[in-house]
Amino acid sequence: MSDITKSSTRFALITGAARRIGACIAQTLHQRGCHVFLHYHSSDVEVAGLAAGFNSSRPESAVIIQADLEDPDQVEQLALEVKAHSGRLDLLVNNASRFFPTTPGSTTPEQWDALMNSNLRGPYFLTQALLTQLQTAGGSVVNLLDVHAVRPMRDHAVYCMAKAGLQMMTLALAKDLGPQVRVNAVAPGAILWPEQDHPPQYQQNILKKTVMGRAGTPEDIASAVVYLGLDAPYVTGQVLAVDGGRSLNI
Repeated sequence: MSDITKSSTRFALITGAARRIGACIAQTLHQRGCHVFLHYHSSDVEVAGLAAGFNSSRPESAVIIQADLEDPDQVEQLALEVKAHSGRLDLLVNNASRFFPTTPGSTTPEQWDALMNSNLRGPYFLTQALLTQLQTAGGSVVNLLDVHAVRPMRDHAVYCMAKAGLQMMTLALAKDLGPQVRVNAVAPGAILWPEQDHPPQYQQNILKKTVMGRAGTPEDIASAVVYLGLDAPYVTGQVLAVDGGRSLNI
């Protein structure tokens, strides 16, 4: 058995780790003592700052890896770089996602590919490429879904379809990969507003449907990911909605 297999250090890969919820997940996992692989696509300045902070507090505890998850070859290369640093992977967090509207009647094949590849194909093939490492560690996968995986959002059909596929992937892989690897998902509600401009009325309408009457925080999502990924050894095939009760009213 290799030293890294016997090591008590846990290794986590977070896709889309440079900003927003992904960065908060990475921060929380690092605080829990994990060595983190920080995947990013184009946010090089942000991810460099995040890694520098992690490595200043605990040397060599963060590694940056760039990849476009819409490109199958780059997904494979991402997995190879993780393997080169570690013979095991305790947690894969499939967080990276594209999000934009698609209107029936004007949706392009390029839009379809971008949403399906980033939200569904990329996570599946990345999980597959790292399966041996996850099995070695007795690890887990946590996928980031959306409340709209089961309740459609107007003018976002392809995005909703992709997230619905990711939800089924969660359930199917939990059955196929158990008991060695657990697979779960977190479905955020109103946490951070989309970066596209939305009028205040849009936000107010969403919060009116939220039982808690307010938006959540990235820390709410990160805590759920840590619970499912590290602290729930008898939980698999589950989708945890962290939405303040919004899914009760949609």
